[in-house]
Amino acid sequence: MPKQKIQEGKKWYIIHTYPGEEEIVAKNLKQRVENLCMEDKIFNVLVPKEKKIKIKNGQRKIIEERIYPSYIFVEMIVKDDSWNVVRNTPRVTGFIGAGITPIPVAEEEIEVLKKKMGTEIPRFEIDVNLGNLVRISDGPFKDFEGKVSVIDKERGRLKVLVNVFGRDTPVEVDSLQIKKL
Repeated sequence: MPKQKIQEGKKWYIIHTYPGEEEIVAKNLKQRVENLCMEDKIFNVLVPKEKKIKIKNGQRKIIEERIYPSYIFVEMIVKDDSWNVVRNTPRVTGFIGAGITPIPVAEEEIEVLKKKMGTEIPRFEIDVNLGNLVRISDGPFKDFEGKVSVIDKERGRLKVLVNVFGRDTPVEVDSLQIKKL
């Protein structure tokens, strides 16, 4: 019966950290919760990340990026002792809220965030059509302009007709290497 009452005040809160220190703060906070036996008031620590596709050195890479840099989410019951454990964790600057009172995050927003984080492979959208004019933004043909002649949605690649030495030459590029004009 007392366990049920403890669970009633359990909500998600946002904590601000020093820039780039989210993982360290999450690790330190988890250790402090364990060492200070606060598992009955602080339940989860979450650093929201999502997978993204980036072009690096002409290669497509899947990387993990923080969704909210400098912020982590903590599921907890806010009492004086639990508030102090979180607030006094190294590299934590404070809770998000009015004054010193933390404001909980709506449960619906947490569900949306978890779905966003759970995406296995990021999807890429090709927002050009055949015949559109585009500028190549990366690779050996950077800053060339051309017309889209072939779209391969499954591979995320395009063929662009670029004027090289007075002739239209088909150049295959990744969909992330172009900008629509």
